[in-house]
Amino acid sequence: MGKALILIGGGGHAVSCIDVIEKEGVFSIEGIIDQPAMLHQHVLKYPVIGQDSDIAKLAAQGFYFLIAVGQIRSANIRMNIWQQLKAVNARIATVVSPLAYLSRHADVQEGSIIMHGAYVNAGAAIGYNAIINTGAVIEHEAKVGNHCHISTGAILNGRAKTGDAVFIGSRSVINQGVEITGNTVVGSATLIHKDIKVPGTYVGIPYVKID
Repeated sequence: MGKALILIGGGGHAVSCIDVIEKEGVFSIEGIIDQPAMLHQHVLKYPVIGQDSDIAKLAAQGFYFLIAVGQIRSANIRMNIWQQLKAVNARIATVVSPLAYLSRHADVQEGSIIMHGAYVNAGAAIGYNAIINTGAVIEHEAKVGNHCHISTGAILNGRAKTGDAVFIGSRSVINQGVEITGNTVVGSATLIHKDIKVPGTYVGIPYVKID
C-alpha cells in the first residue's frame, strides 16, 4: 500500500491524474473531494467522499492531497484550493510518472504532477502546484512558475521562463530564452518567439494578443 492520498476534483483532468498515480505506485488513492452533487459517485473506481469543507478534517487525519482540478484559462480555482491546503498545513503530494523523464539535475516543487511522456531536462525548475502534461518538454534550464499548466505536447526550449499562473496550450513552442509574464494564456499551436511582458491571451504564428 502506498501513502494515502485524496484527490481534489473529479473531472477529466482527475482521470488522467489517476492513471499517472496508479502507474507511479507511490500513493494509494483513498477517495476524491468534489462538489456536493457528486457525493458517493465514482471517478473510475474511486469514490467521491467529501467536499471542500472536509479538507481540514482529512488533513488532520494525515492524508496527502493532490489538486486534480484542470486549468485552461485561469489558475484561480487551483490557487484557491492550494491556499486552503496550506492554511491547514496539509500534506501535499508530488507525482512523477515513471513514463516521464525527469533529470536528477532538475527541480520539481510540491503539488506538481509530471505526466506520461513528459521530459524535464537538466537544470530545469518546476514551481509548486504545476501541471506538466502528457508529452510536454521542459528543456535545459527552463523555468516554469507556480500554478502553471504546460499542456500536451508543448515545448519550453532552453532557458525559457514563465511567471506564475501561466497556461501554455497544446503543441505551442516557447523559443530559447524567451520569458512569459504571469497570468498569461498561450493558445494551442502558438509560437512565442520573443518575450511577453503584458498579461493576456496570445495566439498564432507569429503570435498576436487577442485580449
